[in-house]
Amino acid sequence: MSFEKVLFYLFAAVLVTASVMVVTRRNPVHAALFLVLAFFSSAVIWMLAEAEFLAITLVLVYVGAVMVLFLFVVMMLDVDVAALRAGFIRYLPVGVVVAVIMAAELVLVVGPRHFGLGQYAAPAAKAADYSNTETLGAALYTAYLYPFEIAGAILLVAIVAAIRLTLRRRPGTRYVDPSQQVHVKRADRVRLVKLAPEQKLEHK
Repeated sequence: MSFEKVLFYLFAAVLVTASVMVVTRRNPVHAALFLVLAFFSSAVIWMLAEAEFLAITLVLVYVGAVMVLFLFVVMMLDVDVAALRAGFIRYLPVGVVVAVIMAAELVLVVGPRHFGLGQYAAPAAKAADYSNTETLGAALYTAYLYPFEIAGAILLVAIVAAIRLTLRRRPGTRYVDPSQQVHVKRADRVRLVKLAPEQKLEHK
């Protein structure tokens, strides 16, 4: 067995283990950290498949930005861990059945019977000066231009919808309106009161 296959099976095992830990951990912060480990393992596997651009994009975008956002959201939501534990135990049998069905479907669809080297030959090795980033960019902006633009529009709509869902008014919270602040006059905020002078008490 070559060293490349050893690395593949090693990081594939780490990826599967981290994925299982993501869905089985009761602490959301721990689950998010295991998801970071799963992303790193996926990036290494993509590096072995000579997809350097996708690997570095996975690390920079998902690990560097998306996962940091996940951690901030998890810490701000103040998740009730006790309720999560009760729900996890309750739905564990259903989750195991669904996981087994999904694993069987994956083996039947993308197993060696349909996608092995016997069906498709291994890709030819590229030269040292080959840039898959340039090839990927040329494919995205020529043959797949419209799907790429549609995907960007869908992501933009999702961002706007997420912002709109989080901007909800809470009773009892005071908000500042800058348009009202700039039109405030001194008479609206300051009231001058003229007090009578105090009289000194005479000491006997």
